[in-house]
Amino acid sequence: HALTDKDTVVLGDFTNSTGDNVFDDTLQQGLAIQLAQSPFLSVVSDDQIRRTLRLMGQPVDARLTPQISRELCQRTASAAVLEGSIAGLGSQYVLGLKAVSCRSGNTLVQEQVQAARKEDVLKSLSQASAKFREQLGESLSTVQKLDTPLEQATTSSLEALQAYSLGRKVKFRQGDDAAAVPFFQQAISLDPNFAMAHLSLGLCYGVLGEMGLAAESFRKAYSLTDHVSQWEKYAIESRYYFSAVGNLAKARQVYELWAEAYPRDCTPVGVLGDELDPQLGQYDKALAETRQSVSLCNGLVDPNVGLISVYLNRNELDQARAVAQDVQTKKLDTPILRWYLYVLAFMQKDEAGMEQQAAWAQGKQGWEDQMLANEADTAAFFGRLGKAREFSRRAESLAEQAGEKESSALYKTSAAIREALFGNRAEARKLAAAALAPASGRDVRSGAAIALAFAGGLAKPVSDQLARQYPEDTIVQFNYLPAVRAQLALNRGDASNAIEELHASTPIELGDPTFALYPVYVRGTAFLAAHGGGQAAGEFQKILDWPGVVLNEPIGPLARLGLARAYALQGDTAKARAAYQDFLTLWKDADPDIPVLKQAKAEYAKLK
Repeated sequence: HALTDKDTVVLGDFTNSTGDNVFDDTLQQGLAIQLAQSPFLSVVSDDQIRRTLRLMGQPVDARLTPQISRELCQRTASAAVLEGSIAGLGSQYVLGLKAVSCRSGNTLVQEQVQAARKEDVLKSLSQASAKFREQLGESLSTVQKLDTPLEQATTSSLEALQAYSLGRKVKFRQGDDAAAVPFFQQAISLDPNFAMAHLSLGLCYGVLGEMGLAAESFRKAYSLTDHVSQWEKYAIESRYYFSAVGNLAKARQVYELWAEAYPRDCTPVGVLGDELDPQLGQYDKALAETRQSVSLCNGLVDPNVGLISVYLNRNELDQARAVAQDVQTKKLDTPILRWYLYVLAFMQKDEAGMEQQAAWAQGKQGWEDQMLANEADTAAFFGRLGKAREFSRRAESLAEQAGEKESSALYKTSAAIREALFGNRAEARKLAAAALAPASGRDVRSGAAIALAFAGGLAKPVSDQLARQYPEDTIVQFNYLPAVRAQLALNRGDASNAIEELHASTPIELGDPTFALYPVYVRGTAFLAAHGGGQAAGEFQKILDWPGVVLNEPIGPLARLGLARAYALQGDTAKARAAYQDFLTLWKDADPDIPVLKQAKAEYAKLK
């Protein structure tokens, strides 16, 4: 056989001599879609191509000519270049596929088919790719089992496929999700039943923080899975259950089936390790899966960023830094890497490092606002509330200018939670109300409900709507809602009921969703209200024991204050004094008029 199941291949651009530019990029993308159905073949990803092109001194959007493709093939230690061509033959078209050894330059296999009409080109490409896969060494059984024709599975529209291919190039080669959105929207307008275009649009929205729009796109993609390929079905269903429905058990099941069916694909184990298991607090499992993803897709940015994330969750900062340095040494770079470099700098108290990443984000649509929101959280973590408000307002403004309404609303909810916890309850209620809108997504509504509960506002209608709207959502049902209901019970003076409400969250309370460890914080305050000083201390200590999950959330500094109050309640003055000092030292440059700071100083003075 030409290849083995250990080889990787580079997919070059098609040579188009028809004079019709609708075939530019389109046929290469069509062949990529067909080859993705194969569990045998492993095509070098766009991410790795982008990195290698940079090392070659080529632009990241360079055309993959035979010469450039062969050098890419050699640099990535791949076995062959897959080349394609299309030419006119009277009113017909001739498509050619061949695999060329990047070591010898010899043709390993080739295939040629004809299409009677332009409308038949995609059908002919599907037929040629099936024969091509078998010649390359794939078993006939998997070719027959996993070979849904392109025009049935993906789209029959050349123009829609062209827009889709351009969107993927912008997203994965250039790393610009905001710029990729219009291309996927165009593909959908040309073919509303293009399931993978809906999925790709949702993935872009997710990166940009527009989770409501993302969920809408995932739901639409899921409704169109009757005719997609098996690989596409796994990709769509897994993201639908994960991000639209929120059923993490069902999502895990699909990801595991995907990983079993496509053992060379790093995506399913990567999502399990980097995204799903951390939300459940299963960090040992997440680390093993992320390491497997890195091994499968050696050299890619995303698996390595996932590894940084999991190491941060586990508070293993040296390991996180080592991976980050390795990624940077290899000249890998993406916006999400920069975000984690900021977080790592925060964890290591490296102000210069945080400033460097914040400066990098300036002027970058979809990322400057996220970095400003991160800076707001950091400022609030140290009690610099005025600066936090300024950063939040700038983040909200940028998001609104870019049309990212949900991102802007999410920044408001984060600010509302902060204000409520710090004692500015009226401001918190105002911000939470401003964030809520009919189209608000899960995290905006959840954050608003948490803020309103802490601020003594009307949280129950919001939480009731969440319960109805997301009946299968693991995080909503077993993390956010128990925290909100427990805080509402505390507001009524019922600490016992508050503690009871939080039993449901225990299995996943140490997880890392958007708002992490809030059930633990509320349980700590409930035990304080119930005069259980020892139990309260245990809860607040959990928060301090997981700094890589809490990061710069406001409950980080407030857990120190909660611990001081718990020790005081137990009558342990020495430990209480030390914990108060810990909090006050952290907030040594805090704005003096923050209500919770005034309370802490008064309590500390009484201890003296």
